[in-house]
Amino acid sequence: MSKLKIRILVLFGGRSGEHAVSLMSAKFVLGQLDPERYEVTKIGITRHGDWFVGDHVLDDLIEEEFSKLSAVTIFPNPSRPGLHQIDDDHRLNFVTDFDVVFPVLHGTFGEDGTLQGLLEMADVAYVGPGVVGSAVGMDKAIFADVMTANDIPIVKTVLVLRSEIESDPVNVVKRMEEALGEYPYFVKPANLGSSVGISKSKNSSDLIEGLMDAAQYDRRIVVQKGHEVREIEVSIMGNDQPLASVCGEVLPAEEFYSYEAKYHDDSSRTVIPADISEELSDRIRVLAIKAYKACDLAGLTRVDFFIDKDNDEIYINELNTIPGFTQISMYPLLWEASGVGNEELVDRLVMFALERKAERDATKRTFRRNE
Repeated sequence: MSKLKIRILVLFGGRSGEHAVSLMSAKFVLGQLDPERYEVTKIGITRHGDWFVGDHVLDDLIEEEFSKLSAVTIFPNPSRPGLHQIDDDHRLNFVTDFDVVFPVLHGTFGEDGTLQGLLEMADVAYVGPGVVGSAVGMDKAIFADVMTANDIPIVKTVLVLRSEIESDPVNVVKRMEEALGEYPYFVKPANLGSSVGISKSKNSSDLIEGLMDAAQYDRRIVVQKGHEVREIEVSIMGNDQPLASVCGEVLPAEEFYSYEAKYHDDSSRTVIPADISEELSDRIRVLAIKAYKACDLAGLTRVDFFIDKDNDEIYINELNTIPGFTQISMYPLLWEASGVGNEELVDRLVMFALERKAERDATKRTFRRNE
């Protein structure tokens, strides 16, 4: 393979509230793939889940203009490898083989283990964590349980279901107040990122409004105790021997790092490296790798922490197993500050994917009593 180009499928868009962010990330990742090393096929996934290729598929997805695109699919059957086009008569035509898939898909149906399950079934290499790690990192309630089980400090988190909010919101508010005590609280869809659907509640009225908003994006919603905190982030890459970047701090333009503050408000700032002591930085980086291993992650992840402003207590906030890759995203910025440029970073992630696939291939898949 060293003498040939690596054939790579880059997936972006998707059935998620983070569709638009995915398109921004894809533009960045595609810009780092050296055409001398990679043969790139771009696959855009619409908000309805249709897979398309085309000469200008990224721009077409941005404009939501699909008439010039061709529908494609891959099979969850390793005996039918490669990318296949679906013609107007619903016949399948082989398009190309590929060596690795790079999912630049944030949120549901891309970052939550569902796509990873398809790629595992198809027996192909792909960038990022596997099914279990993706699912655990995505679901904030399960993630909180895993962190607690591994003695990694996390803010108090309570799970509530959409059906409970819709049937008896007053009782839900009472239960949250009994469990979490004084406001403020943060309300979040359990399975989403990029700050979509997240709100800060300062009273019961805010809480009901926040619960209703979050319930639009997920059937599972978490409510977390609010603290006066600094937001610290660390980038991780690698498989069994992961590496941690320097720490960075987010200084949001709003009360918290909302979607608007993250992507549309120029007054939000990041400080890299974070202005914290070396001892505190080391503790955070150790906890980040501990969390990465506890969730059996691979390839890449960004780990977000809180530092309590009153007592310097550290709390893990969440994992992002396919973090943002825009020009302002912390994942590549933290690695750049750690001495790994953008092009090298993408190269390493592809190599980790191929390494992980080779490890999977070493696993025996059959058993017979007489063997």
